[in-house]
Amino acid sequence: MLIPSMLPKLSKYLSFTASRDWFYRHSFSLAGLRSVATNLGEGTTMHCWVPKIHYPCKPSLVLIHGFGANAMWQYSEHLRHFITHFNVYVPDLIFFGESFTSRPERTEKFQAQCLMKLMEAHGVHRMRLVGISYGGFVGYSVASQFPEAVDRLVLCCTGVCLEENDMKDGLFRVSSLDEASSILLPQTPDKLRELMKLSHVNPIRGVPSYFLADFIQVMCSNYVEEKRGLIEAILKGRHLSNLPKITQPTLIVWGEQDQIFPLELGYRLKGHIGENAQIVVIKNAGHAVNLEKPKEFTRHLKSFLIDTQPMSPSSQLTLKEQIQKTFAFNK
Repeated sequence: MLIPSMLPKLSKYLSFTASRDWFYRHSFSLAGLRSVATNLGEGTTMHCWVPKIHYPCKPSLVLIHGFGANAMWQYSEHLRHFITHFNVYVPDLIFFGESFTSRPERTEKFQAQCLMKLMEAHGVHRMRLVGISYGGFVGYSVASQFPEAVDRLVLCCTGVCLEENDMKDGLFRVSSLDEASSILLPQTPDKLRELMKLSHVNPIRGVPSYFLADFIQVMCSNYVEEKRGLIEAILKGRHLSNLPKITQPTLIVWGEQDQIFPLELGYRLKGHIGENAQIVVIKNAGHAVNLEKPKEFTRHLKSFLIDTQPMSPSSQLTLKEQIQKTFAFNK
């Protein structure tokens, strides 16, 4: 029988985070997905969970993660609800999981171009997208740059309508970019506790520091400076007047008590997109609404994403032409 004093020593030899990560990998494989790393050229590689068998009769669904652990941790509770209806793709964005680049770009526009090139490599020309937090920034950019590629879009707690002055004006709980980075990229147990408190309405309390340190070591220690660059690129020079409007049917999902991207940004986004967007506010949930309220979150996604309408293949050639024109890779 283990005694509490033995756990910190045992954690040096047994990583609870790595064990859980293995469990998620196993569950993704059992769900019919396989792990694939795709070389996009020019020093860029993207990892993605892709269907072992792609069924042409099914539409494709791309699930884009936010900051935090890799994509498996953010979508593990939801995958089973969509796997029978869609060819599901779950990518790791650049500098997350096994995806990386030697290129200097850090914008969501570049992330979106990488994602589209990845989908093209897997023969996916039209899709439905779900983006959580930072993943929504990327998803919005995909819908803007490649409108023929995106059939429907879900944006969850995505502050894509924020402006550079919002931080100075006190909209956020943090007052500077450095403070935001220190919380979103926690490197100490105390900072991880702060992130949990900001992102959850009812965060788990009393988690031992060695568990948190283990999570940081496994999930938060790689590409720290590069991820800071991603955060900086989100905010720098951002103005709502420069944000392109999208026309795809869009579902906006928000936690009522989101302390990272306040609900005001959700209504701002709804107003920016206009009549093609609808917003759902989930009560007693914060920024991590997909983890705090997984059943309600999934119910809204299923209602919006699943239907019997076939998607027209006529746009595929148009999309290929657009990709060739848009990709910086081909310049």
